[in-house]
Amino acid sequence: MVTDQVLAEVALTREEYERIVEHLGRAPNRVELGMFGAMWSEHCGYKNSKPLLKLFPTSGPRVLQGPGENAGAVDIGDGLAAVFKIESHNHPSAVEPFQGAATGVGGILRDIFTMGARPVALLDALRFGPLDDPRTRYLFSGVVAGIAHYGNCIGVPTVGGEIAFDPAYAGNPLVNVMCAGIIAADRLMRAAASGPGNLLMLVGADTGRDGILGASFASVDLDERSEERRPAVQVGNPFLEKLLMEACLELLQGDAVVAMQDLGAAGLTSATVECASRGGAGVELDVSKVTRRERGMTPYEVMLSESQERMLVVVKRGREAEVKAVFDRWELHSDIVGVVTDDGMVRVKDGDEIVAEVPARLFTDLCPTYRRVGRIGDEVLARRAFDLRAVPDVVPDGRDGGLAAGEALLRLLAAPTIASKAAIYRQYDHTIGTNTVIPPGEGDAAVVRIKGTRKALALTTDCNARYCWLDPQLGGAHAVAEAARNVVCVGATPLAITDNLNFGNPTRPEVYYQLEGCIRGMAEACRYLETPVVSGNVSLYNESTLGAILPTPVVGMVGLLDDVDRRVGLAFPAGARLLLLGALEATLGASEYLWTVAGARAGVPPRLDLELERRLQACTLAAIRDGLVRAAHDASEGGLLVAVAEGCLAGGAGARLTLDPLLLARAGGRLDAALFGEAGSRIVVAVAPDQEAALRALASEHGVPVTALGTTGGDRLAVAGVLDRSLAELERAYTGAFR
Repeated sequence: MVTDQVLAEVALTREEYERIVEHLGRAPNRVELGMFGAMWSEHCGYKNSKPLLKLFPTSGPRVLQGPGENAGAVDIGDGLAAVFKIESHNHPSAVEPFQGAATGVGGILRDIFTMGARPVALLDALRFGPLDDPRTRYLFSGVVAGIAHYGNCIGVPTVGGEIAFDPAYAGNPLVNVMCAGIIAADRLMRAAASGPGNLLMLVGADTGRDGILGASFASVDLDERSEERRPAVQVGNPFLEKLLMEACLELLQGDAVVAMQDLGAAGLTSATVECASRGGAGVELDVSKVTRRERGMTPYEVMLSESQERMLVVVKRGREAEVKAVFDRWELHSDIVGVVTDDGMVRVKDGDEIVAEVPARLFTDLCPTYRRVGRIGDEVLARRAFDLRAVPDVVPDGRDGGLAAGEALLRLLAAPTIASKAAIYRQYDHTIGTNTVIPPGEGDAAVVRIKGTRKALALTTDCNARYCWLDPQLGGAHAVAEAARNVVCVGATPLAITDNLNFGNPTRPEVYYQLEGCIRGMAEACRYLETPVVSGNVSLYNESTLGAILPTPVVGMVGLLDDVDRRVGLAFPAGARLLLLGALEATLGASEYLWTVAGARAGVPPRLDLELERRLQACTLAAIRDGLVRAAHDASEGGLLVAVAEGCLAGGAGARLTLDPLLLARAGGRLDAALFGEAGSRIVVAVAPDQEAALRALASEHGVPVTALGTTGGDRLAVAGVLDRSLAELERAYTGAFR
C-alpha cells in the first residue's frame, strides 16, 4: 500500500489514488504515480475549476482558437491573428523570486510561439505584501529583476501590466505574465499528435533535475517547509530560448511538423499526454534516448523534470533529417525520443523495459473534478456591514477639524498601488522591436504597432482584488469592465480576454465561494461586452501560514486599433477642457482611500451598470475616432481626483476644477467620496474647447452623462474652495514610493 507521505509528495488524495487503482485495474508503479500526480494536479487538471470554467463564453465572430490549446487566437483582419495567453508562476517566485519570475516569462513565451506566432509583447500582473517588510522587498526586487532579465535578453518588449500591494500577499506573492504574438491566421499550429508512425522529437535544453514535481508544488499551500521545494523551481536560459523560438518559427513556415508542444508544467509527461489526448492518438516514448545534463537520472525524474527551453515536436516520418537540420543550424540539440501510435496509450520505456503504460484519457478525460458548495465568510459579512459614516470626512485645505483634502490626495498618490511605477518599468526594455507606440505610464493600455499594416494591438491587465474579496461576483464583473475600459481609453475596440484566476485553497467554502462568484461575474461582463474568454490559467492554493491571498482574477484584455495614428494617451495637454463621461455616483466602499488613508478594510464595492458601461465605451471609441478627444483616462483606483492628477502629471499641465454639486450630492454629500470615492463606468477626457459641444452631442446620442470638471493649464492642481497644490508637490509624492 502506498503511504500517505508518497501521496502528499505527488499532491494526490487517498480517494484519488483509489480511483487510479480502479481505472487501471492495478496499483500504479512509481513512474505512473508521479505522472498521475502531475496530470491530476490542480495546475494541470483544473479539477476544482473545470466545472465553473464552462460558464465562460468562449466563442465569437473573431475567435479562431478558444480554450484548450497552448494559447487563444482572434482574427484581427488582413489575414492576421493575435495569439495571447496569461500564466502564473506564483509558488516558484515565492521561494526563488528571480528564477521563478524569469522562467514564468520563458514559459508564456513558449505558449505563444508553439502556436506559430511571433511574440510581440509581454505584460506582468504582480501582487506583493507591504513594501516596509524586508522579505517583501526581497521578493519584489527579485521578481522585477527576473522579468526584466528574461524579456530583455530574449528580445520581447515588456510593455505593460499592473502591481498592487496588500498584507494578504505577504506570504504568497502573485506573478502573472501575459504574452501576445502575431501570426498569419491560416498558419496556426495546434498541439495534437496525429499520424501513427510520425516521430516525437525533443529539442532544446538537456533534461536535468530542476523543476521536478513543479506542477504538484503549484497545487499545494505554501508553508514553513516551502523553502525545501526550491529544487522544484526551474532555471531559465533566455539566450537558448531565443534560438529555440527562431528555429520553431522557421520550421512552422513549412509542412514537416504535425504538432508542437512546449515542455512546461509536468515536463515530458504533460507534453506527451496532452498531444496524445488532443489528437486521439497514443505515444510511445523511450526515456533512454532523452539527453540529460545530470548523471544517474531515473525515468521518474526524466518524465517529471521541468527543465526549461525544451519543445516536443511531432515530425512527419521521413522528414526528421530535414527538421534536425534546421535545429542544427540554430545550434540546438535534438533527439528522436518516440513515435505516435494508434492505440491511445501513453507508453514510456527505458530501453526495452516498459516503465509506464496508461491510456492517455485516464490522465485527461478521467481526471476527477469537484463541484463544491461555497459560502460567504463571516469576516467578509462583517466588513461589508461597516458603516462608512464612522469615517471622518476630509476638510478643505486650510480648515481645521480633520484631514485636509490636499493631504489625502498626496497620501493616495504616494500609496504603492497607485504611485508611479516608472522605477520598475524602466528596468524593462519596452522599445525592443520598435513597435511600442504607447509605452508603460503613457496610456491606460499599452499599444503595439502591427508592422506592415496601419493597425495596432492594445493590451492591458486588470483586477481590483478588494472588490473581489468583498463581493466576488461584482468584483469579477468589474475586472472585465475595467480592462475593456482601459483598452477603449487608448482608442481600441476590445476583442477578447485571457484570465489568470488566483485564489486560495478551494476546499475551504469561503474560497470556493470567491472562485465561483468571480467566475460568474466575469462571465456576465464578458457576454455583455462581447469579449469572449479564449485562454487562461487557474492558480489555486495560494495560501501560506499567514492566510489566503485576496481573490485575484486577473483579466488580460486585447483590443484592436484599425488606425494606429488615432491612438490617445492619458496625458492632459494645457488649454483643454476636462469632462467626466459616465457614472455620477461614487462610494468609499472598498476604495483605495478607505483602505490606505482611512485604514478601514471594509465596505461594499461600487455597483456596476453594464448597460451604461457598454454605452460609455461605445461613446468614447466614437469620440476618439472622430478626433474629439485629446486624452482619456479611466477613473478607477483612488477616484476622480487621483485620475485627474495622474493625467496632469503625465502631461505636465495643471488644472483648475470646480466640484459639480451633483457629484457631491451623489456621493452622499461627503467631500471624500466625491473626490476619492470609486465607481465603475467613468472616463475623464480632455477635449479642445471648440470640440466640447460636439462631444456633448455625441454623448447625448449614446445616453452617457457628461459632467464638466474644469480646464487644464498652469503648474497647480486646484479644486475651487477645496484644495490647491503645486504639480511639483504632487510629483514628489507620486514618484517617491519606489525610490
